[in-house]
Amino acid sequence: MEYKISDKMINIKPSAIREIFKSLTDPEVISFAAGNPSPDAFPVKQISELSKIVYEKMSILSLQYGISEGHTPLREKIEERLKSKFNIDKNGNTLLIITGGQQGIDLTSKVMCNEGDVIICETPSFIGALNSFKANGAKPVQIDMDNLEKLEEALITYKNAKMIYLIPTFQNPSGSTMSLEKRKAVLELAKKYNILILEDNPYGELRFRGEEIPTFKSLDKDGLVVYCSSFSKIIAPAIRVGYISAPSELASKIIVAKQGSDVHTNMYFQLICDLFLEKFDIDEHIEKIRVLYKDKCLLMLDEMQKKFDNLGIKYTSPDGGLFLWCTLPENIDLAKFVKTSLERKVAVVPGGAFLADENEASHSFRVNFSYPSNEQIITGVDVLAQVAREMM
Repeated sequence: MEYKISDKMINIKPSAIREIFKSLTDPEVISFAAGNPSPDAFPVKQISELSKIVYEKMSILSLQYGISEGHTPLREKIEERLKSKFNIDKNGNTLLIITGGQQGIDLTSKVMCNEGDVIICETPSFIGALNSFKANGAKPVQIDMDNLEKLEEALITYKNAKMIYLIPTFQNPSGSTMSLEKRKAVLELAKKYNILILEDNPYGELRFRGEEIPTFKSLDKDGLVVYCSSFSKIIAPAIRVGYISAPSELASKIIVAKQGSDVHTNMYFQLICDLFLEKFDIDEHIEKIRVLYKDKCLLMLDEMQKKFDNLGIKYTSPDGGLFLWCTLPENIDLAKFVKTSLERKVAVVPGGAFLADENEASHSFRVNFSYPSNEQIITGVDVLAQVAREMM
């Protein structure tokens, strides 16, 4: 039969990152493309111990339906942790367990946006969010957040703007972090123009150098911020357990949207996360991840300094997270560079994947330092430098 795809889905392309995953079945490929945590960061032993507890003492609870809001003891522990680590107060807010941070992005845009409404985003920005916004009928408009005059201009221009979507700490894909001064200025603009901020913070606990910067949510006194995070980068991504702290009036609608999506988040892994917070020192576990990622990031930066600087390739120097953002000289064709690199068994993500309009010109690409081994980092950077040198 002829399938008549909906208008909101017909022009949405598959995530370039998820498509690149298909090429990574080749064990010879060095993947700088995925956003995967290091396998060395997974607390396998602890999860094995907790699984035994769940199956021996909580088997029925783990296999039965749960409430849409999430497992209550887990919610309470997360609220306590948000208060102690990020100074996020639960007063006036409701915390909800979601199926990974991606669902938080999706449900918030679904609740907030009518067909054709605008969501203002950074450029570049997370492809998963951009696709989710489009799938919900919203239009992502990307601006350079380094220029807050551009943000205010967009807020004035787009009367139907419903949200500002930001990854302010160790941004995906750039690795950059927004300063406290700029966060306060953005929050003032949001208050002035009565617009919601969706703060996506999956990497915030992965700082390995520099000073902590308060979250938007901790600075918010006017119910302007929905805070979204997950256990994907600090325990494991496959468990798909995330959470939202949202103003209670808005949270009630997000729950209704979730009930129409997946009813509730996987109970087994909610129990695993709850027990992990109860029986293990998660801060000690995170500190080990920070040390691991610091070593990997500094190794990659050192290799890039030796091999990229004389080629005119620019790159960011993050203080945490998983990613670096590289920009080629304008005389190098990005598409050919990415294709040739993959042929030589090194995968990166082209910058166009992080733009609302993938046809927009880009000379940048994203690399991930958390997943590859140290040996792969050294080899992979060398291959990228060779390809760039030949193309110059």
